[in-house]
Amino acid sequence: MPTLQQLERFQVGNLGRMTRSQDESGQLLKAFHRMAQEIFQREQHLKQINQVLQVSEAKERSRSQALENSLRQLKRMQLKLIQSEKMSSLGQLVAGIAHEINNPVNFIHGNISHISRYSHDLLDLVALYQHHYPAPATEIQQQADEMDIEFLQIDLLKVLASMQLGTDRIREIVLSLRNFSRLDEADIKAVDIHQGIDSTLMILQNRLKSKPKGGEIEVTREYGNLPLVECYPGQLNQVFMNLLVNAIDTLEEKMDRNVSRVANDALDESMESASGEGSFAIRIQTAIAEPNSVQITITDNGVGIPEEIQNQLFDPFFTTKSIGKGTGLGLSISHQIITEKHGGTLQCVSQCGSGTEFTIAIPIQQKSGKDLDKTH
Repeated sequence: MPTLQQLERFQVGNLGRMTRSQDESGQLLKAFHRMAQEIFQREQHLKQINQVLQVSEAKERSRSQALENSLRQLKRMQLKLIQSEKMSSLGQLVAGIAHEINNPVNFIHGNISHISRYSHDLLDLVALYQHHYPAPATEIQQQADEMDIEFLQIDLLKVLASMQLGTDRIREIVLSLRNFSRLDEADIKAVDIHQGIDSTLMILQNRLKSKPKGGEIEVTREYGNLPLVECYPGQLNQVFMNLLVNAIDTLEEKMDRNVSRVANDALDESMESASGEGSFAIRIQTAIAEPNSVQITITDNGVGIPEEIQNQLFDPFFTTKSIGKGTGLGLSISHQIITEKHGGTLQCVSQCGSGTEFTIAIPIQQKSGKDLDKTH
């Protein structure tokens, strides 16, 4: 049997001075000694491995964070390049439209006033002849009857007025395209925000009109008394375009759902209209949010956005649209333009079935472009 001193040494871990013994108790203590040494060595080895793993894990975390930062920076640079390329392509398109359409339209528009004056003179002359020669020769009277001279006198003025309205409309559209792109204004300028919104709506007018599958999209403008706002006009108009196109898309989706519901369930149209499901509306509001900033809110009563994907809306290349209908860049580029180029905010509030609201807030006076870049 081991002595009391041997047991005490074993208990405190002093295993090096075990008394040699040939009896079973001595052998047992030696076995315990070997086991304790092995356990101690393994524990030390595990501690070393754990320390190595912790260091390696910290390095991997740091490396992963660096890669995430690099990827985020690459995406931001990619978006800037895409935005720059899009605006450049748009500028070329607008320049082509201005050259190919605006010049001949100006010729027509400028000559309509002359044609109108000449026509009035000729009609006055005809009326004067009719007054002084109420009974013309038979051949002249037959020709006048065939021409229906009275109808011609009335309709000619209507045709000229219609031509005037048509050329005015084309000139407005071309001007809206120019105001929309404003690519000749690369620097920050103080502009009328409402003019940019109106120009964008003019370009989208065809998509707002009544469609066979649904009703007309009603646009309500509730403009506040805003001062001129310092911004990059072309880029800000691009944001308006992206948000309004998204609103129109979701309203068209609502139209499709309503048509399918009526076809499948044979709903009464009056009940649908009374419930508000048949209305398609976009509301645009502007106001001074703070003494030094303006707020633009674009709201639709479309299908809404599911809550689980709302935090991904501004991620590059994220889209819920079918292939060919969306690239997933519109909102991410818009977010970048507002936050990085204008030092503002772009927020979204949406509820499925109730619609979506995007709110833009930007300073009235901008910092310089370099100062903005330093803050991001």
